Amino acid sequence: MKVSVQATVKSEVDKVWSAWTSPADITQWNAASDECHNPRSANDLRVGGAFSFRMEAKDGSAGFDFEGIYITVERNKLIERV
Repeated sequence: MKVSVQATVKSEVDKVWSAWTSPADITQWNAASDECHNPRSANDLRVGGAFSFRMEAKDGSAGFDFEGIYITVERNKLIERV
């Protein structure tokens, strides 16, 4: 199954790119609900580079790692990962 996500954000592209790719920024917004958080993120943003984002319930009852490899990176334009 292939998932594609598209969104329109009213902001400067450099600012959005940073929020989407910077581990420090990702931990601030990457949560499925108010009961969850993203305690750690790692991001090697280059073709062949890996990413790993940890999603956990704040009470510690559940968690998982979301990981993958980048296959396309075009700064401020496109990210594809597997």
